[in-house]
Amino acid sequence: MKKILAIFILVIAAVACTEDFDEMNIDPKNASSNVPATTLLSNGQKNLADVVTSTNVNLNVFRLLSQYWTETTYTDESRYDLSTRNIPQNFWNVLYRDVLRDLREARNLTNANADIDEGVKGQQLAIIEITEIYAWMVLVNTYGDVPYTEALDIENVIPKYDDDAAIYNDLLVRIDNALTALNTEVEGGAGADELAAADLIYGGDIEKWIKFGNSLKLKLGMTIADVDPGKARTVVEAAAADPEKLISSNEDNAAFQYLNTPPNTNPIWVDLVQSGRRDYVAANTIVNEMNRLEDPRREAYFTTVALAADDPATPDVDETVPRYVGGIYGRSNSYSRFSKPDEQIASPTFEGLLMDYSEVEFFLAEAVERGFAVGGTAEEHYNAAIRASMEYWGVEDEAVINNYLSQPEVAYTSPASGADFREKIGTQKWIALYNRGTEGWTEWRRLDAPDLVPPANAVLPEIPVRFPYPVQEQNLNTANYQAASGAIGGDVTTSKVFWDVR
Repeated sequence: MKKILAIFILVIAAVACTEDFDEMNIDPKNASSNVPATTLLSNGQKNLADVVTSTNVNLNVFRLLSQYWTETTYTDESRYDLSTRNIPQNFWNVLYRDVLRDLREARNLTNANADIDEGVKGQQLAIIEITEIYAWMVLVNTYGDVPYTEALDIENVIPKYDDDAAIYNDLLVRIDNALTALNTEVEGGAGADELAAADLIYGGDIEKWIKFGNSLKLKLGMTIADVDPGKARTVVEAAAADPEKLISSNEDNAAFQYLNTPPNTNPIWVDLVQSGRRDYVAANTIVNEMNRLEDPRREAYFTTVALAADDPATPDVDETVPRYVGGIYGRSNSYSRFSKPDEQIASPTFEGLLMDYSEVEFFLAEAVERGFAVGGTAEEHYNAAIRASMEYWGVEDEAVINNYLSQPEVAYTSPASGADFREKIGTQKWIALYNRGTEGWTEWRRLDAPDLVPPANAVLPEIPVRFPYPVQEQNLNTANYQAASGAIGGDVTTSKVFWDVR
């Protein structure tokens, strides 16, 4: 009996050891092969939409840098204190860890999956690729030189930094390859249904992805127009060669549709409603400009303010007229006295935009002004851009839109609308990008319009034109950090990204 018991114990021990060794053989640093590539694609898309849509003061402060919003009690970020909350590090980590790492692993697993039809696999890889290119673009536009060729390799935790212009050039090659794959005829096959379910931007609609890919190519080309006009012309004219393959209506917008239930709600709702905090009001910079132009989008952008009847500053107030009042940018502001972001924007299901029709038309207007052969006139594209923005925000009355476009301060051919195309397009594009702070900040830097000025009490003397590198890079990747800092002219907020040459 004792012999049998001893043998039984040995067997149990052997099984237990086998299970322990099996667990030891699992690499905790990499996603398990049991995780579907489609799940990682979905997760990467959501995290990308979240990080560019967010209003979290610890993560995304671009609406503040663009002077769309300002703060109430805590004003550090409106005054350009980016270090106290470690904002550059938080933004960096989400893009590398939660977006690019998921997308890279989705690509690896898709490539390794022999059960997917090869044509469908090519389309899946192209969708992953375009999403990844967008994320890389945001990183470069925010920091300048960043780890790229050696990034996302767990075996190399101290990657070198790549030149930002070289990264852009490679992204242009990659997007052409992705578009080639998308334009290849595919009759469906194994994996097509999974692609449609996993793609949270276009639901696997390849024609929409072709439009987004070409529009992103147009965007990359226009972004380098000041620093490399010859290459920009080639890229832009190729992207716009077939207008039907660009985003050509608001129905084509690259949008992420949020849901009503956490954790899939719009992060703006999380930050402004669920949190119960009252940290932001509309900034007087944009409110005053839209008031000056009597912009009909104010109703969709901001809440109105009820002025006290006995307020000596507002005698003979007509209480029937909605009033939009922005808080003083960079100063402490009373939450109750100023316009807030409209309730629609703070809805849990309000979509997050990666790219829209208005943005594409503004790029085409600018391309015409630069002499690029994209068809149409600058005025036609400029008007189409403003019209697209109006319609997106619910302004449907044609007479109202036409009246806005005909104002001397808006009309493209009027000297009152700006001294040159940069001021004309830049100001109207800044207004249209109101709920897309990341892009509003980028386009302000690129076009140098409108004329934004830092608040008198700013921590820094100038509006930041890039994010500093994360503290963790300084401490853990010191040699490469120092080399990158030297290459860009110093790790400061006044060092410019390669395309920002004016």
